[in-house]
Amino acid sequence: MPGLAVATTVTVIGGGTGSFNVLSGLRHHAHLAIRSIVTMMDSGGDSGRLRDEFGVLPPGDVRRCLVALSEESALLRNLFSFRFDEDPLSGRSFGNLFFLALTRTLGSEQHAVEAIGRILKIRGRVIPVTWDHAHLVAELEDGSQVEGEANLDVPRHDPNVPICRIRLEPRARANPEALAALQESDFVVLAPGDLYGSTIPNLLVEGIAEALQASRARLVYVVNLMTRAGQTLGFRASRHVEEVARYAGRTPDAVLVQAGEIPARLAQRYEAEAAHPVEVDTVAIEALGVGLVHAEDVMCAASFVRHDPVRTARALVWLFDALGTPEPEVRSVPRG
Repeated sequence: MPGLAVATTVTVIGGGTGSFNVLSGLRHHAHLAIRSIVTMMDSGGDSGRLRDEFGVLPPGDVRRCLVALSEESALLRNLFSFRFDEDPLSGRSFGNLFFLALTRTLGSEQHAVEAIGRILKIRGRVIPVTWDHAHLVAELEDGSQVEGEANLDVPRHDPNVPICRIRLEPRARANPEALAALQESDFVVLAPGDLYGSTIPNLLVEGIAEALQASRARLVYVVNLMTRAGQTLGFRASRHVEEVARYAGRTPDAVLVQAGEIPARLAQRYEAEAAHPVEVDTVAIEALGVGLVHAEDVMCAASFVRHDPVRTARALVWLFDALGTPEPEVRSVPRG
C-alpha cells in the first residue's frame, strides 16, 4: 500500500474514554496533524457539579483529550487526571478545578482550554464542539423524555424502552474552530463511546453535520465494543452505523470493528449491567454503502473492555492508507 502523505490532518470527534484512547494512540504517529472535537454536553459527575455550581461548561471530556495529546511528563499528565477521594473534595478532579480557576483568571473557557494546552504541551488541538450551554434530551418510543446526559448514562427510566430521537435543548451553535477543522481535514474519525451520550451529541450542534457533508475528508467510524443499557440495547454494528449516518447526513467511508472475542470473565461482568458484545454484521454494514470494513483485534481487556490505544491507532492508520488509494481493493479484512 502507498504511504500516507506527510502531515496528514486527522480530526477525531467524540468524548470520554473513547476519544482518550484513540488520541493517545494516534499521538505517537508523527506524520499525523491531530485535531480533537469534543462534546460539551456532560451533566454527570464532577463536570456536572461544576456546571451546576459555577455555570461553566463541563470540562471533563476536554480535559481527557488534552491529557491524551500531552507530551509533558507522566507526573503532570497524572496530576490533571487526579481525583480526590476524601472529603471535602471527594470525587472532585484536580484538572477540572484547575480549568475552573483558569476560566475565572483568564475570563473565558476558551482561554482556559488554550492555556491548559500550552501547559500540557499538547500535540495538536483540542476544540470544544460548541461554546453554548445545552443539554441532551432523548425522546423514547413510549412518548416519554429523558433529560440530561447523566440520566442517559445511568438510566432511571426503563432501559428496555428504545430511544427514537435525540436533540439538544436549547440549540447550540458550532464553534467556528470546529467547522474549520472539518474543512481542513483529510480524515475524520468518529471515536467509540456512548452512541447517544458522546458521539451523536457532536452531530446535533448546528453546523457540524453540514460541515461533515461538505468536507472532502474521508469519514471513519470506530464502532463500540459493547452495547449500553438504556441506549443501544440489542444494537448490532450495522445499527450503530445507521444511527451515525442518520445524524451526520452521510454514511461513513470506512468502519473499524472488533474481530476478537470478549473474554468470558469480562462478558459475564458486563451482563450484570445488561451490556453485551456488539455483534459485527459485516454484510449489513456494507449494504448501507460503507466502502471499507476493517476487522481487527483492537481491544484491551484487562479490567474493562476498552479500545487499546496502540492497536486502534495502528488499525486507523491502515484505514487511512487504504482510503488514500484511488480504489480501495479490500472491503473486509480478517483478524490478523
